[in-house]
Amino acid sequence: MGGSKAYPYGSTTAVRGHVLAALGVLKLATADQMHRLMAPGHRDNKAFRNAALDLARHGLVVSEGSSRDGHKIWHLTPVGLDAAAEVLGRPMGEMGGTARGAARSGAPHAMAVNETIIAITRTPAAATRPVPRPQITLALAAETTGPTPAPSADVPGIGWVGSWSTEVPLAAPSSRSGRAGVRADAVLTAPEAGVPVLFVEVDNCTEPPETLEAKFEKYLRYFRLTTKSSVGDDMPLWRTHYRPSSRDGHPPLVFVFNPGTRIGPQALKNRMTTVLKGTRQIWSGDYQAGRSYGSSQERDGYWDFTDAIPVLFTTLDRLQAGGPHAAVWWRCGHRQWETLPDALDNPTDHRAWQAREKVRRARHEDELAQRQRERERDAERERAEERERWATKPPEPEPAPEVAPCEWCGRPITGGPCRQDDAEFAPPEGGRHCPTCRSDIRSAYPTLRQALFGNRQRGR
Repeated sequence: MGGSKAYPYGSTTAVRGHVLAALGVLKLATADQMHRLMAPGHRDNKAFRNAALDLARHGLVVSEGSSRDGHKIWHLTPVGLDAAAEVLGRPMGEMGGTARGAARSGAPHAMAVNETIIAITRTPAAATRPVPRPQITLALAAETTGPTPAPSADVPGIGWVGSWSTEVPLAAPSSRSGRAGVRADAVLTAPEAGVPVLFVEVDNCTEPPETLEAKFEKYLRYFRLTTKSSVGDDMPLWRTHYRPSSRDGHPPLVFVFNPGTRIGPQALKNRMTTVLKGTRQIWSGDYQAGRSYGSSQERDGYWDFTDAIPVLFTTLDRLQAGGPHAAVWWRCGHRQWETLPDALDNPTDHRAWQAREKVRRARHEDELAQRQRERERDAERERAEERERWATKPPEPEPAPEVAPCEWCGRPITGGPCRQDDAEFAPPEGGRHCPTCRSDIRSAYPTLRQALFGNRQRGR
């Protein structure tokens, strides 16, 4: 086999490190899956099979069963778990268990989780140095070559093997054994790719929809848990383990359906619809009615997703065919297949409402400015008409001076004042009287004073 005494199967240090890293993340995997995840540039998976056999001789990995397509399933031993933690650079507390005994039943769910991780990661096929190999028979070539081809190199993926964690318990620190929480099938943390932390669940379509709906409730309870920050403020518990993103609300939850040959397309569609309707309160958000700007009677509002989980549906065959950057994501509440950024976006949240409100405010301000310009034009037109009217209209005569009324009767005085030189008929001192009152004064009998002293003027 061309190996050494320590590694008789001829594996290299690099490939053995790939095997330890892959099993440290996946827990259970076949040589073909490790090949496609770690180094799809290799011609086949023989190097990974040899590396697993060499590591098994040193007690680092072990195989306790085979997958349903006949491939050996490998997992780490406790000693191998320590070695994988060293390769990945992770503390032992984040490595999880060794999945002992899980391979005896074929581990169909774990195999589907592995295929999901491979389809999302899509490790580029790096060039490798060609190694001379002896001629082998056709039957041996068919045996050593995996049945599933590696992803196309021109379709990019998200993250790398170190971006993933599997079988992650999500519960409050006070809960025992995580029974009060949920165990995520996989968690992707790839901030360098511009995506938030993604919690991934894989469904082989063997459980009733009610079981899936119960997982949503457990995720929501976990995301609502809070703890104290370093400054004493309340903060979500999940942010103590995962880096927060610029998005508001809870992290996205990805459900990957893997129907295989168990159900047909229509049954899969019905299953997805049932789960979508049964979890509407989890992902729909709360509607907030807003007031339109100005005097407009338009009713408008937005959806608040602060306490909602963004739920994304997809299928394993779509991921394998198009990759994670294609339109393979169906966001619950949206109405079409979308790319990952579009599916994670909330087009009906407060940002869209603020954009509409900005348009309404600008329209209202334009209307106010238009009315102000119209008032100014009307005022200018009225001033011009007034100037034109004054320029063509003749001046009005000055009003006659106001004449004091008669002191006796109060009627207007139509005649001139009494003659001052007529002492006999002069009106009373300092008075002015109408002709009638003057006639009455003349015809009246003289008083004793007038008889004695006459009608002389009193000195002032």
